[in-house]
Amino acid sequence: MEFRIEKDSMGEMQVDDSKYWAAQTQRSYENFPIGTEKMPAEIVSAFGYLKFACAEANHAFGKLDDRRYNAITQACEDVIAGRLAGNFPLAVWQTGSGTQSNMNMNEVIANRATELLGGNFRNKAETPKENLVHPNDHVNMSQSSNDTFPTALHIMSVVETERTLLPAIDELEAALLAKTEEFAHIIKNGRTHLQDATPLTLGQEFSGYAFMMSQCRELIKANLEACRLLAIGGTAVGTGINSPKGFGEKVSAVLTEKLGHKFVDSPNKFHGLTSHDAIVALEGSLAALAADLMKIANDIRWLGSGPRSGLGEINLPSNEPGSSIMPGKVNPTQCEAVTMVAVQVMGNAAAINFAASQGNFELAVFKPVIAYNLIQSIRLLADCMRSFTKRCVVGITANEDKINEFMTRSLMLVTALSPLVGYDNAAKIAKHAHNTNSSLKEAALELNMCTAEEFDKYVNPANMIHPH
Repeated sequence: MEFRIEKDSMGEMQVDDSKYWAAQTQRSYENFPIGTEKMPAEIVSAFGYLKFACAEANHAFGKLDDRRYNAITQACEDVIAGRLAGNFPLAVWQTGSGTQSNMNMNEVIANRATELLGGNFRNKAETPKENLVHPNDHVNMSQSSNDTFPTALHIMSVVETERTLLPAIDELEAALLAKTEEFAHIIKNGRTHLQDATPLTLGQEFSGYAFMMSQCRELIKANLEACRLLAIGGTAVGTGINSPKGFGEKVSAVLTEKLGHKFVDSPNKFHGLTSHDAIVALEGSLAALAADLMKIANDIRWLGSGPRSGLGEINLPSNEPGSSIMPGKVNPTQCEAVTMVAVQVMGNAAAINFAASQGNFELAVFKPVIAYNLIQSIRLLADCMRSFTKRCVVGITANEDKINEFMTRSLMLVTALSPLVGYDNAAKIAKHAHNTNSSLKEAALELNMCTAEEFDKYVNPANMIHPH
């Protein structure tokens, strides 16, 4: 491996000559050898868009010359397109402001822009000054790590939620709605407290799952609105020192146009630097989605349990062998994957809540771990819902024989007799049927609670699923 010497305000550093980063990135790379978690690709992409928009704004305000503006924006496009992947090696476990990641981006863009101008970033001493792009003076112009990182975090939140997560929710909801229609005619036993309850249709049961997705989507969209507010323009502490008036508005407008997602200049940059309440709220709605997914996946694996010693009311797709020792065993693996993701997302929410509560004075300094946990939640939820939809939900079928068997044996059908014989007498019928292992009708007639005709009139499951 060949090395070159890069310099910053603290002196010289030896850098891998095949990389575009410079001294500050190298310092962070060496000073934080903690864990294997690196800054996510999604936050790198968000930074690429942000630096593009900042260059656009600085050029519009007359602060950045044409040549450097063109070179910087082209370098940003390289970052966005992934052509500079491998140049962003920093650990999540670094400075809480994300300063090193901001400088990593500045250095990579600066050296790539210098190269685009015909300069030699590997030998800056021999490169004409007009062909040099400086990471702080030019790429970081009108900015601070303190306002760029929260801005990139919000960009990532909005883009990845709208581009990745919400469509996955839509797909799962559509699959559940299809099952709602497919199973609309199948009357089954209801269950509350894991005990028999009055009947409903299998379609009605699935309609509840579908509406969970609808509600979660609206909750996420509502909480996403605060993430559209951008801290850029606040610079170091929120006052906007060294940035032109209107810088935040211009950057927000450029980002909105370039990304196709709406962004707005934050009206209070002091809040934007020191609070992450918007991310806490967004992750909270992701945790709500995780809770619903946990509920749905658990219900489905219970309903599909067996095949001979469980409930067995539905049949789940067989995707792979379930045991290395028991031949023929098939497990509800997609449901299990969903529930594991749900647990992780709930843990991520706890981590984000703690991190967001630890801001001191003008800056919250847990930003990288917030970014890492948030994008993991978005990514995992989107991936698991798509897999669950494709490999489980669409292939679910009803075991109508088993459903009918349970339905005809249910004691809770006696609820329909309550208006005729009263609650206490209906309870006596149910208990007598259970104790004598007889049917409800047999018990009702033995106890002289009603006639056979009255029983048949009142106890009709088809009437009980739509009482109004």
